[in-house]
Amino acid sequence: MFKLIFKSSRSFTFELENNDIYYSKAPFDVNVNGTLVLNNVKTNVFSVYGLEPDTKYTIQVGQAQSIYQTDSESISMDVIEFGAKGDGITFDTMAIQTAINSAPKQARIYIPKGTYLVGPIFLKSDITIELDKEATLIYLTDRNQYPILPARFQKRDGTYHEMASWEGVPAPQFASMITGLHVENVKIIGQGVFDGNAQNGDWWIKHKIMRGAWRPNGLFLVHSKNVALQGVTVKNTPSWNLHPYFSEFIDFIDLKIESPKDSPNTDGCDPESCKDVRIIGVEFSVGDDCIALKSGKIELGRTYKQPCERVIIRNCMMKYGHGAVVLGSEMSGGMKDIQVSQCYFLDTDRGLRIKTRRGRGKDAVIDGITFTDIYMKGVLTPLVMNMYYFCDDDGKTEYVWSKEALPLDDRTPFLGEFKFKNMVCDDVHVAAGFFYGLPEQPIRKIELDNITFNYAENPESGIPAMMSFEEPRTKQGLYFNYVNEVKLTGVKIGHTNGEKVEFFHVKNKEIKDSTL
Repeated sequence: MFKLIFKSSRSFTFELENNDIYYSKAPFDVNVNGTLVLNNVKTNVFSVYGLEPDTKYTIQVGQAQSIYQTDSESISMDVIEFGAKGDGITFDTMAIQTAINSAPKQARIYIPKGTYLVGPIFLKSDITIELDKEATLIYLTDRNQYPILPARFQKRDGTYHEMASWEGVPAPQFASMITGLHVENVKIIGQGVFDGNAQNGDWWIKHKIMRGAWRPNGLFLVHSKNVALQGVTVKNTPSWNLHPYFSEFIDFIDLKIESPKDSPNTDGCDPESCKDVRIIGVEFSVGDDCIALKSGKIELGRTYKQPCERVIIRNCMMKYGHGAVVLGSEMSGGMKDIQVSQCYFLDTDRGLRIKTRRGRGKDAVIDGITFTDIYMKGVLTPLVMNMYYFCDDDGKTEYVWSKEALPLDDRTPFLGEFKFKNMVCDDVHVAAGFFYGLPEQPIRKIELDNITFNYAENPESGIPAMMSFEEPRTKQGLYFNYVNEVKLTGVKIGHTNGEKVEFFHVKNKEIKDSTL
């Protein structure tokens, strides 16, 4: 069986209804109105393009079939008619932006085959932008050609109109490759490419220094609603690839996100203080965390108290990043109702990773998080929960690294209940799992159910969590420190260099049907 998870006026995306991890157990063909359009499909998520608006189609997958109807469309507008050349030489930003600005509601802006040299593109509400499968937007490398978005403007009532941020703090930023400010009902679809071209500029050189403004994202959405990306590839971005900010009902469906493994801060997808986000069928290969949920470093969370919530991550592939799915460390507004399932992690430094530290604040609450049906291969440390995250200058202070019980106050974060279920982790290098709470605020509960850890034959040494004074290790088992309750059911751990499970300052522990 299969289900429709996304539609536009020109495309559908479907998902098989199974418990398989990213790949279907058996390849399959897809027919549209009796014509074969996809053959030997191997992934659980797949898309169909080249459809007509407001039209019914019979979709057949294997022996199952159903009828679906595309969305309506008011008009189709080709950017070539606005003067775009698509020759890779002509500067096509103005032509494409004019097409967008001229479009009526429910219009389709079509970018046909070609290579379009562009700068930042700004979205407007109630449109669909479609890239032909042979269309590439390649971006200018000269930062002087990028406008700057100021961090914020103060309103008459003293509140702020937020416009840009950098790593959880309001800050000026160069306009992103695709920028949406207060837009609604936008779809960007197709099989084309947004190429940030950062490797040919200076964006990745002295990347920790702000020069005029901070580096642009691939996609940046601010206070936007009902925005979807489907099918396209986003690659070689100057910094984070996809960054929705205080936005809701955001879909990232069947995408490819690609940046070199050594490119700095090229996170794949970082929803920040967002609600109702779906990340389904996305393939990530990036230079930092593949997915990192955030809710502000300190001030933003304390001011707006907007958690990142109701996020679904399913049937995704994560390759080579620092972390596959990460919560934090900028999480001062908190996080809740996060579900991660049917994902494949390959050669990431860490798998499922929660990171915070003292100073994030009393609103920095992460609770009710479920991770199920995950396969990891070559992940250095599959499971990490770290309340001493040390990045940035303020992360190296004694206040952060001290293992003494400090007073509970408005600066103390909280980690609640976490469930990890149905996982196989092959070729583990450093540690199976590393969970370290605060003495004054232990992690409330960690539950591991039906999880197997197997170790690499020639493991790479490393530290399991980014915290001060940790020593490198290999083939460590499960380590728990300052956790109120630990429940292990059906957990299997291969040959370790030491104890398979270590408990320190754990109040309640329960172990059932486990090989430890």
